[in-house]
Amino acid sequence: MDIYGRLDPKKSTESEMNGESLFFGKAKCATCHTPPYYTDNLMHDLQAERFYKSQMINGQFIHPEDPIKTFPLRGIKDSPPYLHDGRLLTLEDTVEFFKLIQQSHLNNQEKKDIVAFLRQL
Repeated sequence: MDIYGRLDPKKSTESEMNGESLFFGKAKCATCHTPPYYTDNLMHDLQAERFYKSQMINGQFIHPEDPIKTFPLRGIKDSPPYLHDGRLLTLEDTVEFFKLIQQSHLNNQEKKDIVAFLRQL
């Protein structure tokens, strides 16, 4: 990572570089997760109610219609579970969730590449 939060191509794998490109392009992650800390510090309504109903998860009543604050992604590999309420257990789950939310139509390799990039933040 450089001081701007971008990968060094000389030290990164092809998968990590592809993931960075997808993160800033097709997957639209950087719309909210801007470098260098990979957050915009804003609240966003993900409109997740399209995908599931309110329910108890990890002892919390989860109501999907409220806005949540953009989580900083630096060091994300070291802080599972993910999302504001811990409903996503892995980075792979998280990328799949946001693929659905963003309707980004990522294929399996593209999702793996984004995860490879996230592991470097």
